[in-house]
Amino acid sequence: MFTGIIETTGIVKQVLPIGSNIDLWIESNVTPELKVDQSVAHNGVCLTVVEIKERSYRVTAVAETLAKTNLGKWGPRTEINIERSLRVGDRLDGHFVQGHVDTTATCTEKQALEGSWLYKFKFPAIFAPLLIEKGSVCINGVSLTAFNAGLDTFTVTIIPYTYEHTNFHAIEAGAIVNIEFDVMGKYLLRQKELSSSS
Repeated sequence: MFTGIIETTGIVKQVLPIGSNIDLWIESNVTPELKVDQSVAHNGVCLTVVEIKERSYRVTAVAETLAKTNLGKWGPRTEINIERSLRVGDRLDGHFVQGHVDTTATCTEKQALEGSWLYKFKFPAIFAPLLIEKGSVCINGVSLTAFNAGLDTFTVTIIPYTYEHTNFHAIEAGAIVNIEFDVMGKYLLRQKELSSSS
């Protein structure tokens, strides 16, 4: 479980295809604090640390993860957002994030405002019921508030701190990002579906 508050960023050092999976070596300033078997969110994708060497660690992504996220597009020098799992007793500054990416979205617009940045994203319309006006959404692991929620688009605003301390500064029109919708909406939708079918 995560909160969508990014601790730091990391750099992909090596990508190793292994069958239908890929192994990634990632360098980060939190590496000395990690342990094998820990869960870490990478651009919002929960992956398990399987090996540690000095300032880098290795994670494995399976085919299902590659199909639903932007992880397959990562290469050496890709900058990614990193968050370690929530500890009991910590403040919940973002919202509950599982690290289970639902789909990807495409940035269709980036606009520099006076002191902030506006981003517009397009996503598969099948997920529209999971997004509400002023609701929580996780983009590349960052907890944000969606507005101008449409059938297949929404907008977010990024403040300078987030822009500088996450990989949002590298997101331009055409970029593919990971999206995780609010888990509360998923349970409510599932309950409604089951009620309708009974």
